[in-house]
Amino acid sequence: MGTYVIRRLLTMIPTLIVVSLLMFLVIELPPGDYLTNQIAELQAQGESASVAKLEFLRNEFALDRPFLERYLIWIGALPGPNGFSGILQGNFGWSFEYDRPVTEVVGQTVLLTIVLNLATVLFVYVVSFPIGIYSATRQYSWGDYGITLVGYLGLATPNFLLGLILLYYANVWFGLSVGGLMAPEYIGEPWSLAKLGSVLAHLIVPTIVIGTAGTAAMIRRLRANLLDELRKPYVTTARAKGLGERTLLVKYPLRMALNPFIADIGNLLPQLVSGSVIVSVVLNLPTVGPILLGALQSQDQYLAGFILLFVAVLTLVGMLISDLLLAMLDPRIRLEGGRKR
Repeated sequence: MGTYVIRRLLTMIPTLIVVSLLMFLVIELPPGDYLTNQIAELQAQGESASVAKLEFLRNEFALDRPFLERYLIWIGALPGPNGFSGILQGNFGWSFEYDRPVTEVVGQTVLLTIVLNLATVLFVYVVSFPIGIYSATRQYSWGDYGITLVGYLGLATPNFLLGLILLYYANVWFGLSVGGLMAPEYIGEPWSLAKLGSVLAHLIVPTIVIGTAGTAAMIRRLRANLLDELRKPYVTTARAKGLGERTLLVKYPLRMALNPFIADIGNLLPQLVSGSVIVSVVLNLPTVGPILLGALQSQDQYLAGFILLFVAVLTLVGMLISDLLLAMLDPRIRLEGGRKR
């Protein structure tokens, strides 16, 4: 197990290099960049002093270099002008839109994004697991039909609309402030138990809103997988031998049906980040989604590149976690190669 984890971690390095190169290429595809656009706008207005400053910044951050050289400077493989370092040295670049280092722009939002995503993943699996089992073991019952109806409603309801409705009732019934992941008085304050409690209380609405579609899809997937396993001959044989229904369900079909269910962890994490951008804007959530949207619109390449790289790391970590859980769940899956015969 330890050897496998180390090998997978080492494999992540070339994967991240390829992903970062593709991301940098996609960000560079639109003509120009943030500073070039600003220079063109200022030249049209006749502000020569500001243009000179922006030209200096273009040279300072190597934006006037060829594409490959800019990429190597960004990742830290080449030294930049005036000692500008890259990702390998812990410098994620400068946000031209915010006029601050990227780490300062996304500082607390990365932590809150991770917390929100973990809470959403936990919500999706905790809710969909028992409901999916109930729906499969009571096929065509009134409960199954009701769960199916609610699931389709969850898939069809726009997340932002559900978010607005829940925000209204959370404010009316429980007095939670509208929007954000904490009460206004805790913004910018150091962490304390009161601030942590405020964050946990404000996590409820966005967790339900973002996790609704994923929960509905997971219920349908687990139901279909479990129904497929329950129809197989080994289940009939186990029943004929007198094995109890609950023991039979837990010991054989459920474990086999959970394989695709667990394998989706790797895909779920990046989907939550990318799929929650509109929800984050509507609910005014301090996550990386709205920042990424603004960075792509303004061509703030270092800021957008860091956030996309962060999502890529989340994807790889999620895939590693799903592989390890699958190996623990299904003894047929071996992490290490078997001996040659």
